[in-house]
Amino acid sequence: MFVGIDLGTSAVKLLLMNESGKIEKIVSKEYPLYLPKPEWSEQDPNDWYVKTLEGIRELIQGFEERVKGIAVAGQMHGLVVLDKEDKVIRPAILWNDGRSKSQTDYLNNVVGKDNLSKYTANIAFAGFTAPKILWLKENEPQNFEKINKIMLPKDYIVYKLSGNFTTDYSDASGMLLLDVKSKKWSKEMLSICDINEKMLPKLYESYESVGALKTDIASELGIKQKVEVAAGASDNAAAAVGTGIIAGASCNISLGTSGTMFIPAYEFKVDPNNALHSFAHADGYYHLMACMLSAASCNKWWMEDILNTKDYAKEQQNFDKLGSNEVFFLPYLMGERSPHNDTKARAAFIGMSMNTKREDMTQAVMEGVLFGLRDSLEVAKKLGIGFERTTLCGGGAKSKLWRQMSADIMKLEVDLVETEEGPAYGAAILAGVACKEFESVESACKVLIKVKEHISVNKEAAKRYDEKYERFAKLYPALKGLFC
Repeated sequence: MFVGIDLGTSAVKLLLMNESGKIEKIVSKEYPLYLPKPEWSEQDPNDWYVKTLEGIRELIQGFEERVKGIAVAGQMHGLVVLDKEDKVIRPAILWNDGRSKSQTDYLNNVVGKDNLSKYTANIAFAGFTAPKILWLKENEPQNFEKINKIMLPKDYIVYKLSGNFTTDYSDASGMLLLDVKSKKWSKEMLSICDINEKMLPKLYESYESVGALKTDIASELGIKQKVEVAAGASDNAAAAVGTGIIAGASCNISLGTSGTMFIPAYEFKVDPNNALHSFAHADGYYHLMACMLSAASCNKWWMEDILNTKDYAKEQQNFDKLGSNEVFFLPYLMGERSPHNDTKARAAFIGMSMNTKREDMTQAVMEGVLFGLRDSLEVAKKLGIGFERTTLCGGGAKSKLWRQMSADIMKLEVDLVETEEGPAYGAAILAGVACKEFESVESACKVLIKVKEHISVNKEAAKRYDEKYERFAKLYPALKGLFC
């Protein structure tokens, strides 16, 4: 049995997978998200650990003697800092935190985007870890001086479980501290952030074992045998593994809290304009990735906070012909990363009239998220990267309507895999590889990942959406100067 853990923004999800890929059990534990100031987003790392341990205990009950490996996937970019006593210095600053705009501007405009790209293959985004470190140095110098260890959210869990201070290349890629091409920490970036390499974790491939589960934790959980702890991966890289998107495959689109487009590659590639991230992949190779900050969370906001309903299916009925809606929605509720890199960007409804109905606005929200992702798809096309199909995962993929919209707006054939557990399932696969159950990530995916449903492009709707996307693409440039 292999435990896969997905440390998300609202909850930790854990699953137990056997050697044939069957999921035996799934457990989820929620924890709070703190928004102490506008644009701030924080969590207590101890909440993650307590709930993760609770989840493991519940998950493996009755299977204690069969657990062989554990791997953690997790939310990217979050800054977790520990002092010399291994105590958490302050709440973790999360991926969707926008406080470090001035530090991001400093990195991009003073250090320079060309230099950043040379050092790390990426430019600075407010969500990345390096700008957060600079923010801490400038705004909480007393906390900055206490730093002994810098780690990412999932690596805090790995550290607590194994006692080993580690990270993997896929997650480290999003810190703006890693020379992604060479897979080593960037000396230039460490100097810019005024930190040293001893503060950073040892680097591993995602599928490598970093050590065994600590004996006291194993005893507490009723486990008597040695359990390998894998390095794990970023949530997006793990989700790609969990849907079979490895080097040589097509792309993966995730409609989760954030939205991502994940494009795997055997060789290292860089977008000259840095609209797409160049990261390492959990299979040992590389990938390009686009990330928009608000995806399914846009729909959740519209449904629950504005319409005051949780009946998503009812609200998605009675839509007029797809591609014919005259209302547009810009999905920038928390600013935007790919491809605009604008923390000031804001959401907007445009095109409403006296004839606009409730369902028109609901449809516009769903379409706006996919138009936002298509912005990044168009960037990939300009790089000469072409593909005809994608897998789809995340909460939004559960909607039949959103699945069809995805095919039509992106003009890609859509595959849904049999197992829809994304990062947690990918993490379990990585645990299996770390335990030598599978020879490689690639061989594991070939055996375990199966497509259960295929959605074809509706050519007529796709043609209408092409015309509508051309109009959508003009909205952000036109409104950019009004955001403040």
